[in-house]
Amino acid sequence: MNSRPYLLTGGALLLTASALQAATGLNWIDNNTNLTFYGDIRLRYEVDWDSKNAAGVPREDRHRGRLRARAGFTYQLAEDWSFGARVRTGSSRSQQSPHLTFVADDDLRDDLDFVLDRYFLQYKHQSISGWVGRNASPFWQQTELFWDEDVTPTGVAGTYDAKVGNGTLSVIGGGFYLPDGGYDLNGQMLAGQLKYAQPIQSSQFTAAAGLFFMNGESGANNLRNRNGERDYLIGTAGVQWSIPLGKIPLTLGADVFNNFKNYDAADVAPLAAANDDETFGYVLSAAIGQMRKQHDWLLGYYWAHIETLSVNASYAQDDWVRFGNGPQTDGTDFEGHEIRLGYTISKNINVLARLYIVEAITSVQDGNRFRIDLNWKF
Repeated sequence: MNSRPYLLTGGALLLTASALQAATGLNWIDNNTNLTFYGDIRLRYEVDWDSKNAAGVPREDRHRGRLRARAGFTYQLAEDWSFGARVRTGSSRSQQSPHLTFVADDDLRDDLDFVLDRYFLQYKHQSISGWVGRNASPFWQQTELFWDEDVTPTGVAGTYDAKVGNGTLSVIGGGFYLPDGGYDLNGQMLAGQLKYAQPIQSSQFTAAAGLFFMNGESGANNLRNRNGERDYLIGTAGVQWSIPLGKIPLTLGADVFNNFKNYDAADVAPLAAANDDETFGYVLSAAIGQMRKQHDWLLGYYWAHIETLSVNASYAQDDWVRFGNGPQTDGTDFEGHEIRLGYTISKNINVLARLYIVEAITSVQDGNRFRIDLNWKF
């Protein structure tokens, strides 16, 4: 398969959105200050090496070129009301990844595909905000080990912010249908979170705790290992402290996840019955620097321990591991390291490199992965 259609498509999405932001000759666009277009494109080189599957069989080393392109708009209906939508590349069988492989040494490339992953009506007035439709998760998080930012639930969400002392207490809640691939729905989620953020002299402290109940339903077309059919009751807690070192911020973080459901062998199947108590996870992180303006840089380290059922593997990140099958990643049952290094070339362009070294908790599965991304947004 020729890689040219991917590059042309990604470029076309960006050029279209860029042109719509510039003068188009259409008065209803050029003179409409309520209409905003945005987008981004990513080119990625990725290599996986020295990896074994769960049976201990070595996987072939793999080199891939990948592409992500996204374009969207928001329209301000009134002072407090807006609506928006976004389209992204990515397999319509995946709820986790907007990336498409356009070149690979094993000749396994993805068909050109798109997903309309956001469409929502939004309200925001002073301390109250909310949306209905399909949108990004409204809950605060500092990593994607619990919830991949590309997973967009469908439903209703609301947030209330209140001043408490010198900080802000946010009450966030929502009810959602959960995605099964790019378009199908399977199961529901009720969730709530309390978040408190407070400046302390020149530093910033943030803490949050949430509870997420996922009500499973049979019949998922894309989700693996009965992740859509199984119930989950996951408690999350996280803290983050950002401290300035001169003009450079140092950010320290910790997250804990615990699934309170009691499973028997039938609940866990087709996973091994011994996984019934693999329900705890945590992440520790430290990063110095930031990537906001030209010449900014970032160096970060993350240690993660994510047990098999501590989070729902079909909605967790798809970055750390090669576990899974095709467009579905099994983002649990591993522990290991992430090291990231980033540099901001200009206001809208940056480069981010990430190294992952992981091994499974309950099997001999393991692997190493390196990625370098060129990101351009507007």
